[in-house]
Parts: sequence; structure tokens; C-alpha cells
Amino acid sequence: MLPVDKPTGATSARAVAAVKRALPRGTKVGHTGTLDPLASGLLVLLVGRATRLARYVGEGEKLYTAEARFGAVSDSLDADGEMTPVGGDLPTRSEIEAALPRFTGEVEQVPPMASAVKVGGRRLYALHREGKSVERESRVVLVREFVLLDYRDGRATFRVRCGGGTYVRSLVADLAESVGSGAYLSALRREAVGEFRLEDALPVGEVTPERVQKTLLGARAALGGMRERTVPESLRRLVTNGRTLPSSGAQETVAMVSETGELLAVYRDDGEHFARPEVVLCAG
Repeated sequence: MLPVDKPTGATSARAVAAVKRALPRGTKVGHTGTLDPLASGLLVLLVGRATRLARYVGEGEKLYTAEARFGAVSDSLDADGEMTPVGGDLPTRSEIEAALPRFTGEVEQVPPMASAVKVGGRRLYALHREGKSVERESRVVLVREFVLLDYRDGRATFRVRCGGGTYVRSLVADLAESVGSGAYLSALRREAVGEFRLEDALPVGEVTPERVQKTLLGARAALGGMRERTVPESLRRLVTNGRTLPSSGAQETVAMVSETGELLAVYRDDGEHFARPEVVLCAG
């Protein structure tokens, strides 16, 4: 696991490429969720066999600092799109704060056209580049915290704590519409993903083989607060061969760890009969 700090203007793919160049040839590197070029901050990269654990990191809660401009809308909902001014007075701070509870908890969102969601087998951003717009199904996302930190002259700063799949630019646009105005996301910085924090990340511009080795975390870091089960040496081969095991009686996903602390696999226990492997990291 390697947490990196992606700068504004760079793609997530560029961050992956920089790390690949600092590792032995052929090393797999993946990420757990893209950051748009406009956004900066924490990008959690997975290295080697840990790339198999992407689903568990991607499910983690995310923390953002978001900046928005009121008084205009964007066809991409952010500063990279085509702007259209919105008439009328700017909303007051009290109006914005009064609307925030409506966008906290389980919130229904329609993915932006400029997004990686697929419709009819094509990415929405590809259709958007062609000037096309299509119907998108709404989805329910979880927003744990949506707080206005600062608001001056139509410029707002928010703190957003949310689950995976949440589009912060959609939150901003929907909030603005609810108070009779328009707004677009002007900047976004990701501060945390699950247990990972931005202050522990390696800036992409400072990636070197030495810095990467010092910053790398063990695969167990990907699993956050997942319960662990110690595998005795007598059962190690069964686990590393991905064999089904008897249930422990608790319905849960568990990290299977060797007696020496090595992450061997992730199993799903049905709580009644069996525990079956979801991911095996160490082959028998």
C-alpha cells in the first residue's frame, strides 16, 4: 500500500506511472478510486499482490475539503466545464446552512455527465466530450457530514465526509439549486480514505525508489478495521489454497493472518456453515 498526494492538474494515471517507474520492472500498481485532474490530495495506491484488495479500500469513508463558486453553473459541475452565469442574488450564509441537512444522510444523486459511470457500455465522460447527454439512473449515496466552513462573496468552503460513489460536485450543484441559485466545484482536496490520512502521503513530485520504500505500508493496512483471524500453521496451506473452512458462527468478512502477522487471504463467513475465500494473497 502506498498513499500519495496527487497535485491539481495531474491525472490519477500519471501518479500510478510515477510510482511504477520507481519500482522494479513488472510490479503491478493500481489505485482505489480516481481523483479528477481538478482535484488534489490523497490517492491510495496498491502495489503487487495488494492490488487484489482494491474493493476493500474503495469502500472506505472519504473526507474532502471542497471549494465552490456561487452565481454560475458548469456543464461538468466543476471549473473544467463551460460556465453559464445565474441571475439573481447570491444566497446568504444562513440560507446555505439551513439547506445542508437535506444533503446529509442517505442522499439520492444523479451521476454527472462528466463522470466515469457507464451507460449503454460507454463512459459518460466520453459522451459528454461528444456533446451528448443521456438519461442517468439516480443512486443513493451516504453523506455523513456536509459542513460550511467559510463563505464570502459567493465563495464557499465545505467539509464533506462521505461514502464511496459520492460525487461532491453533484452535492454542490444540488445544494445551490435548492437555495435558488447555481454553483460549481472550483477546487477539491481529499484528506482521508478510510484509515489513510493525507499527512502520511508521499507527494507525487517527490517519488523516488528510496522514498517509495520508506512510505510503503503492509497489505493489512488496506483492510482498516476488518476483524482478523489468526491462522495456525496447521491450517495455513488450506487458506493459501483457497479452501472452504467451517464457519466460526459469526457472519462477517475476516482477514486471515498467519502466526507471524502475514496477510494470507480475506474470507467471507456465512455465520452458519462455511467461510469461503474472497481474495487469496499467498498461493499455497
